[in-house]
Amino acid sequence: MNEKKRLSVVLITRNEADLLTDCLRSVSWADEIIVLDSGSTDATKEIAEQFGAKFYQNLDWQGFGKQRQLAQRYATGDVILMIDADERVSPELRQSIESALPSISHHTVYSLGRLNLFLGRFMRHSGWYPDRVNRLYSAAHFHFNDDLVHESLETGRAKIIALKGDLQHLTCRNFFEFQRKQLNYAEAWAQQRHQQGRRCSFFSILSHTFGAFFKTWVLRTGFLDGKQGLILAGVNAQYTFNKYAALWALSHQLQK
Repeated sequence: MNEKKRLSVVLITRNEADLLTDCLRSVSWADEIIVLDSGSTDATKEIAEQFGAKFYQNLDWQGFGKQRQLAQRYATGDVILMIDADERVSPELRQSIESALPSISHHTVYSLGRLNLFLGRFMRHSGWYPDRVNRLYSAAHFHFNDDLVHESLETGRAKIIALKGDLQHLTCRNFFEFQRKQLNYAEAWAQQRHQQGRRCSFFSILSHTFGAFFKTWVLRTGFLDGKQGLILAGVNAQYTFNKYAALWALSHQLQK
């Protein structure tokens, strides 16, 4: 018989006290929980320790990708489940994860379908569902890339297998906080592309902005998500505008 594989749930945090309890409760069945914090000033540490999590800190922030890499190094399990504080593992997803554990190897990576909350509604369209993310994988063979933001798992030639069940994602509980995060993401995106030597024209700002709205509202049937779908199409357009306008501004500032 194969030896039982141990599951390490890994997450990175910063001032997540309002969200952390429900998150950790949804994964309390795992063999261990690793929390890597980047300087919380709220009760994040106390809540993590209440759930028996191993709590670490790294204040030398170098982006989401490298922070996840460091967090994974603290894990001792055979399999990693990487989640965020604003995510919750549903009972159906837990069953799928537990069933998949014996089969996880360097040949397989498992994707989780996220069910995203936006302004009080779990979105079923708009390109937001099932919003699959590769989060369950062998600890010895896979890790996240170095991207500052929107980091992803380096899967190589591994087979991607979709698990049943939802990873509930409280994407937008507070509209203003959501907008601040979007602006931070846009800045990090533009900075990274600028460092890579990327440039964009003024026309690109406009074309990508209108394209983002059309894609969300029409091509991804955002209109089926009602008022939230229309607002989300506008938010996606705004986020896209901020990304490309910031990249355009960086290249023009350099010329002065």
